Amino acid sequence: MVNDISMSQISPVMATYSRFPVTIVQGKGSYVWDNQKNQYLDFTSGIATCNLGHVPDPVKEKLEEQLQSLWHCSNLYNIPNQEQLAALLTANSCGDQVFFCNSGAEANEAAIKLARRYANKVKGSSCSSKVVTFEQSFHGRTLATLTATGQEKIQQGFSPLMPGFSYLPFNDREALDKLHTIKPAAVLLELVQGEGGVIPANPGWVKKLDHVCKDNDILLMVDEIQTGIGRTGTLFAYEQYDIEPDVISIAKGLGSGFPIGAIIAKEEAAKGFELGSHGSTFGGNPLATAAGLATITHILNSNLLDTVNEMSEYLDLQLQNLKEKYSIIKEIRGIGLLKGLVVETNAIEIVQKAITNNLLILTAGPNVVRILPPLTVTKEEINEFANKLERAFQSIEKGE
Repeated sequence: MVNDISMSQISPVMATYSRFPVTIVQGKGSYVWDNQKNQYLDFTSGIATCNLGHVPDPVKEKLEEQLQSLWHCSNLYNIPNQEQLAALLTANSCGDQVFFCNSGAEANEAAIKLARRYANKVKGSSCSSKVVTFEQSFHGRTLATLTATGQEKIQQGFSPLMPGFSYLPFNDREALDKLHTIKPAAVLLELVQGEGGVIPANPGWVKKLDHVCKDNDILLMVDEIQTGIGRTGTLFAYEQYDIEPDVISIAKGLGSGFPIGAIIAKEEAAKGFELGSHGSTFGGNPLATAAGLATITHILNSNLLDTVNEMSEYLDLQLQNLKEKYSIIKEIRGIGLLKGLVVETNAIEIVQKAITNNLLILTAGPNVVRILPPLTVTKEEINEFANKLERAFQSIEKGE
């Protein structure tokens, strides 16, 4: 007998999210609509996921085509979309081989496993398998990736944490000297700490880190889950730092909202994996790689990256105008279309006020507002955003 779900008094969904009172049922481009047909300007992009906007036509067409032929196929067989997407990613990065999975956490999990196995199997069992990350970083919610995350609030309640991780302060040049003593298998970092407050890495600091890693035979692994796929104005953020990571983890924008993740590794680092050492039932499936293939192809074959840089400058101008008007805004930071406003109040209050003005934005810690428009955003939409955000600041100033 099937129970009547309408009689339930509690939500059947676990309470792991503090949800806003909005039920989104439709999206297109930079806009979403709720179940009451209210329209919202979405400057969250599904947390940097819908980089081409909601339901982008090139991806929709590719997915509809794939739906007619094959949904799933075991990785024991060749999957053409997977091969083509891997070829595109390696041709347009410093990497040589790709492993596909389903999310950013899985991608970082794979990177950590690759680093450990590389240290143990390629370099030798006497080598350290430790991984160094940075304070205020965010790398995922699996047990290994939340241990890699340099934020105690993410780790609370999950003890004992995974052994084999050390943390250094972000953007601290002197702290990098400790790597000579730690001699880890790998260093994992974000070039813009997204969840940690939209904090870009200092270019000089990154160059020193790169040199230390090279001098000590340490794998340099860059978490591009939020910064990758054009978000910062280049296909990958590392391109702007004049480095070549050994491993790059990607997800979010890769599938335009369809679940997919991956690591891209240089040939030497990829030796850490061999037949049977890692796998994923759904990783690289025909539907996910169809979405990824359409997304990357569209970015590469259009002038979208030029648009990101142009719109980034225009968004900076509008944010600077707001900063000059409202003393509550203390700092503007970020790269490309990943922006953070440091505010002198609880950021969540601004996000809530924005919702009442039909604008969706995010927090990045207690006092940073995170702004993530789709890469397809227009000047008109940025103007609309600025007007809606200004109304939110006006409400706060008036104590409404």
